Amino acid sequence: MNTYVYTIYGNIYINLTNYCSNACEFCLRNHESVMDGREFGSHKGEGDYDLWLDREPSYTDVTEILDKMDFSRYKEMVFCGYGEPSARFDLVEMLAGYAHDRGIKTRINTNGQGSAILGKDIAPRMAKCIDTINVSLNATDPESYDKLCHSRFGLKAFDIMLDFAKECVRCGGNVVLSIVDCVPPEQLQRAAEIARGIGAKLRVRKLI
Repeated sequence: MNTYVYTIYGNIYINLTNYCSNACEFCLRNHESVMDGREFGSHKGEGDYDLWLDREPSYTDVTEILDKMDFSRYKEMVFCGYGEPSARFDLVEMLAGYAHDRGIKTRINTNGQGSAILGKDIAPRMAKCIDTINVSLNATDPESYDKLCHSRFGLKAFDIMLDFAKECVRCGGNVVLSIVDCVPPEQLQRAAEIARGIGAKLRVRKLI
């Protein structure tokens, strides 16, 4: 409980909230209460991570942990946990500055609904402070997205997500759209077309 920082894939991951505007059918948190970090390439000696929070962290809660870490061991600081990190974007922005001051790149794994969640446009600020903005595309049309992701924004969620990705690209952000490999092949092809159309990259990720 209250794991704010964890390490997998040679990266530092930051877990800021359990709130999410989506309830994706494939999301790991729907099936696992504890993540076995060793399955995801954790460093030796690091293993299970309970990513459920009973209290969201402050800036100091996170940096007190980070201050004890050897950043030379890691490639990126990634904002990703059992919730939507952009829901706490002010803290993401502060911690991104902390990372850059120590020479480490930043990435956010986001559902692209942060501006809608917060009621303000955060795309320009995100494009400025995050090195890689990984937006979960997940599907290629509003109906398929709603069926898979069950967003609180309903059928509007797909366009909210895609408009956010477009705005991040427009503001100079390095945007990667991602989609899980369990979708039909024709959706993968359409996803590639969508990514090209907005000037983003596409990453097909394995279903965990």
